[in-house]
Amino acid sequence: MTAIGLVYHFVFKSREPTVEQQADKSQESTHTHKKPSYRAKYHFTTPDNWKNDPQRPIYLDGKYHYYYLYNGDYPNGNGTEWRHATSEDLVHWNDEGIAIPKYTNENGDPWSGSVVIDKENTAGFGKGALIAIVTQPSKDGGQQEQFLWYSNDHGKTFTSYSDDPIMPNPGTKDFRDPKIIWDDSSHKWIMVMAEGTKIGFYESHNLKDWNYMSSFVTEHIGIVECPDLYVMRANNGTFKWVLGVSANGKSRGRPNTYAYWTGNFDGKEFFPDHHEPQWLDYGFDWYGGVTFEGGKEKEKYNKRYAFAWMNNWDYAHQTPTMQEGFNGMDSIVRQIELKHDKDNNYHLVSQPINALNKLTKATDTYEQIEVNGSKTLHVTGDVYQLETDISWSELKNVGLRLRESADQERHVDVGIFAEGNYFYVNRSLTNHSDKNNQSVESTTPFDAGKRQAHLKIIVDKSSIEVFVDNGRFTHSNLIYPKSDDQGITFFSEGGTAIFKNVTIKHLGSIH
Repeated sequence: MTAIGLVYHFVFKSREPTVEQQADKSQESTHTHKKPSYRAKYHFTTPDNWKNDPQRPIYLDGKYHYYYLYNGDYPNGNGTEWRHATSEDLVHWNDEGIAIPKYTNENGDPWSGSVVIDKENTAGFGKGALIAIVTQPSKDGGQQEQFLWYSNDHGKTFTSYSDDPIMPNPGTKDFRDPKIIWDDSSHKWIMVMAEGTKIGFYESHNLKDWNYMSSFVTEHIGIVECPDLYVMRANNGTFKWVLGVSANGKSRGRPNTYAYWTGNFDGKEFFPDHHEPQWLDYGFDWYGGVTFEGGKEKEKYNKRYAFAWMNNWDYAHQTPTMQEGFNGMDSIVRQIELKHDKDNNYHLVSQPINALNKLTKATDTYEQIEVNGSKTLHVTGDVYQLETDISWSELKNVGLRLRESADQERHVDVGIFAEGNYFYVNRSLTNHSDKNNQSVESTTPFDAGKRQAHLKIIVDKSSIEVFVDNGRFTHSNLIYPKSDDQGITFFSEGGTAIFKNVTIKHLGSIH
């Protein structure tokens, strides 16, 4: 993307450093000897060693309680346990230590599952007890089975109910990742279970005894994991059920992230609106995703929150953060809503949660930048949120080069290839985890005939998350640029593009 026939016009509001920023800069100058780090500034990361699947958070006592799979013995194996963190705003997190330790009953280490608050004491452990149903490999052969753990200390520690499973393996290799909800309409607990290429539906009145109801069979998305089930109210007032699952659609040119179907659930069986799934993220690194309710009852059906493990099993153990003693981070928490479109279809949209804006340390704004070729900003950064409207008449390609090196040889490209009618995030010209260089450009269809787009881009030390047209499509990818690669360049090929309402919020750290 060479700058041929460079033309640009820009109006911007500059900023003077605050006292705090001057102090920060002074402090940075006294620590120039420190080795650059890839630890994220505002994403959740494991304190040390390893993390993978997030478990669905619950809201209790004014806080979100989050459990995740943690391996303190990494990289030497020996399995995972549930580590606990709490937050009031879904941005700042407090480590609460191990809640479900590994190898404390006769079965293997605890894997994924879900926690619910048993408000009516249906399981007999007391009103308000926390019940976790967790996949563990059985003591006699390592089959995947479901075990119950309970907590009476507000989720700080869990006790194993029995060395015997509450759901023995029915004779299938894959029988894992139970997700439980309370269904008000049928007044019972509902569980969805990952069973190879299908999702099983189960019911219970006491969280201990479960009955099989039905299955939903998937096609061409591999072995499914971490299923999800919830109901939402769309913007037209219609209530819809959403069935989600972590899946791998690479064989058909689809993502390896979170697939979902909208439809109806009658208390026994799920009926999709369309058999082909939609995807909540089109990047390479948004897996094991969970969605959950916020703390405000009035928003229960209008919006949910979602986040995922930012990694990919194709290259999960190749992150350079291992040299810093840890491997594992999550995406930012996003807000999701259900939208009804003009074609009478339903889809989820995503936006970064507003609480992220509280980390803003300084802001650069540009009213308009006209580009025919390329324009490199004076502003640089490695931790920020960038938002802009883009419009054009005729062109081939338009977008931004981010985390760009001074010689412009290394960068991550975010843009619209108008000739091909698709949106893309390309990380091929910077370091990333996939040593085979197979997962370099994530794409989504984009109608370039609209001649406009809105982008919101979240950049951290080792990641980029892009929200296209108010979150209709999202792309989440790991990146590992050199620490000095902080340039921001706007480009346009084959015509002129107008970048309006450019806002760059430089974000601080949660550590």
